[in-house]
Amino acid sequence: MQTAIRRALIVIDVQNDYIGSTLPVTWPPVEQSLANIGRAMDAARAAGIPVVAVQNILPASAPFMAEGTAGAELHPVVTSRGWDHYVLKDMPVAFCKTDLENWLKERQITTVTIVGYMTHNCDLSTAIAAMHRGFQVEFLSDAGGSLAYANRAGSATAEEIHRVMTVVMQSRFAAVLTTSEWLECVVTGSAPERDSIYSSNQRALKGA
Repeated sequence: MQTAIRRALIVIDVQNDYIGSTLPVTWPPVEQSLANIGRAMDAARAAGIPVVAVQNILPASAPFMAEGTAGAELHPVVTSRGWDHYVLKDMPVAFCKTDLENWLKERQITTVTIVGYMTHNCDLSTAIAAMHRGFQVEFLSDAGGSLAYANRAGSATAEEIHRVMTVVMQSRFAAVLTTSEWLECVVTGSAPERDSIYSSNQRALKGA
């Protein structure tokens, strides 16, 4: 017998520094991801799915998300809608040094749906941590986002980073789907398609 899906929506670090400010997320276009975050929050509220707002605050000397700055504040897309639980963190993983795991398990949550920023950093690390803690994970690909990097290891565009990270998540750590696809799952009570490392690799070898 299949266990009923009990979801929680985890809204990660939707903060002003990522929205055209100090550390701007650029892919998908941030206006698009913000709109989809709002859609997901509204749908969660309508369906009785608890919403968790996560905020990353760094020391006042940090170049972004610095304590006491406007850039560290949650964006109005989140604050205007409210939440059922708030998590303050200073590490990428939303479970690190927080009460998130206990809060979810006390409510018998089986599945966490992740939206917010950034795909390749706090979203990915939280998805992996959630999977390791026994949760099913969903990631809404058009309700998150990445930015470009260049360092001694090389360089990658925001689009490349976002695309590769979503492929990696789908292969093992999360079911990756669009916001519209997730809204349909919420209405129907269905589970999204999941995949495996082996199947993902076999398709690549066959040129699928």
